[in-house]
Amino acid sequence: MMRSLYSGVSGLKAHQTKMDVIGNNIANVNTTAFKSQSITFSELMYQTTQAASGANAETGRAGTNARQIGLGVTTGAISTSIETTGATQSTGNPFDLKITGEALFIVSNGQDTFFTRDGSFYVDGQGNLAMTSNGYTVQGWQVRDGNIAKDTVSALRIMSAENMTYPPEATTEAYVSGIIDKNDPSVSSEAGKIVSVNFFDSLGYAYTAKLSMKATGTEGMYTVELADVLDSNGDAIDTTNIQLGAVKTVEDAQNLTLANGYTINGTTLTYLDDAGNSQNINLAGELTAEQQEIVANAYGYTTYEEFAKLYIANPDGTTTTLGALIEANNLASAISPDDGSIAVAGKQITGGVVQYNTSTGQIQSVNGLTNNLELVLSFGDEAGSAFEDINIDFSPSSNYNNNGTSTISAVSGDTDGLGAGRKLGEMSGVSIQNDGMIYASYDNGQTKLLGQIAVATFANASGLQKEGDNLYSATMNSGEFDGIGLDVTADGGYMTTGVLEMSNVDLSSEFTEMITTQRGFQANSRIITVSDTLLEELVNLKR
Repeated sequence: MMRSLYSGVSGLKAHQTKMDVIGNNIANVNTTAFKSQSITFSELMYQTTQAASGANAETGRAGTNARQIGLGVTTGAISTSIETTGATQSTGNPFDLKITGEALFIVSNGQDTFFTRDGSFYVDGQGNLAMTSNGYTVQGWQVRDGNIAKDTVSALRIMSAENMTYPPEATTEAYVSGIIDKNDPSVSSEAGKIVSVNFFDSLGYAYTAKLSMKATGTEGMYTVELADVLDSNGDAIDTTNIQLGAVKTVEDAQNLTLANGYTINGTTLTYLDDAGNSQNINLAGELTAEQQEIVANAYGYTTYEEFAKLYIANPDGTTTTLGALIEANNLASAISPDDGSIAVAGKQITGGVVQYNTSTGQIQSVNGLTNNLELVLSFGDEAGSAFEDINIDFSPSSNYNNNGTSTISAVSGDTDGLGAGRKLGEMSGVSIQNDGMIYASYDNGQTKLLGQIAVATFANASGLQKEGDNLYSATMNSGEFDGIGLDVTADGGYMTTGVLEMSNVDLSSEFTEMITTQRGFQANSRIITVSDTLLEELVNLKR
């Protein structure tokens, strides 16, 4: 009688434990990444009143079974359904992560290592990726020489001081593409067709080089010269040490005649000033800068620089630029005494000569070379200079009829985008890929690998021990953590950003279990009351 009483008590205790498990499951129905638990019962033990006996062949007596009386129930096991994935909850937070697969995140409190499916992370004040609930740091692999080093896991500090900016880089490559049309008025003008090349120095300062392309007297041939270099404020910088290409002689014979209002008598140039007064310039004497401009204007040039590049052929086969003659106070020697004209054999430029094929319109040569279609914008070798030489490729350009409009333009970097240079970049965002790779993006168009979130898997994930705060720790039955971790994609899993894994508690199953547990508890309580009644009858025998 006492045995049934204690069996009923054990039943009450076992069902109460089951209710505790059910209650915990339901309480955590909205806990991020909570894994539900289930309980199984086991028979407690048995009292054997008679052992089993075997059959006796000699007497012909059959065997008998053992007579055993059970002494109740006990908790067999409490299992965690850790490998069952919960539903997906969208949060929009880029640092919220959900693992699809059986892996777990690795986190640390600085001393101990824990594991979790709760991917609600944030970046703390030190730039560490951490759990929002308790501040434990997320573990992963660091970057060495631009690549992930998959050795011992450590805290991922993704917003350290060195990661907040991306270093600048000087421009080393550029290319010119588009169409240059010989009927475009600008290519025949004194200023030429201006092609702007934007570039950076090694400190990240922006500049613009203005290249001037001009048609020559030869079909399909254009000169390219450096017109100016401007800083980011639009101010011209000193170009003394800056040079495009080399000094080239361009054969372009022409006869310069005096403009209206100018006459030459001997070595004297006569013109009217702004007040209408007649003025004279001695072309055989030293000319001031203002007089040099006036002489250039007399022959149709708005700037002295372009006029000075023109050259004449000497009787001995050499050439002399008009600028050199003016420097020698001997410009008059090049002027015809009959009409004041100058027979020009061509011009000398510092730059390049681009030749296009007149039948195909494709580029043919640069400075006479067919195997090198680049011009080098050189900044000299001055010590401490932040500039680097820029190779400007003209091969993508062409010479077609485009209704008198040239579309030729320059782009920094080569055709693969390399060597474009950049300014100093400020971090503008962080993204996490589905393999756990963390990248930073910067406002100079660059991206940088910051690290990779590592994960852990276990031979028996159900053997992990719950530690609260959505954490688990390894046990002898789960398998040990090797301290290195795995790539989440190694077993076919992946991470999703902006979402979290919800609890995998199934309320319909929990309420059903609650009903059966309640009935079991009631039935066991009846065992106790009936056993008590029997004991009461036994006591009453004394009356």
